[in-house]
Amino acid sequence: MKKTLSFPLNFEDVSLLLALTGIILFITSELISYYYGEINIIINRKKLRNTTYVVSIIFLVTVIIRLITLITTE
Repeated sequence: MKKTLSFPLNFEDVSLLLALTGIILFITSELISYYYGEINIIINRKKLRNTTYVVSIIFLVTVIIRLITLITTE
């Protein structure tokens, strides 16, 4: 018997993961303060928000790719 290795995540799983990551990053960027706790770490909200935008755009691209494949296969 031959065993084949396959990637454990399919396209829908990656899309869902990107969506959840984008939502979590967005909520985090809106709720955190400039100074986190009592330690001297400054969180750059602009970089966090830009990362949120990039992840959200990648998610939308995956949705568009999925829609195109659904339209073209029928």
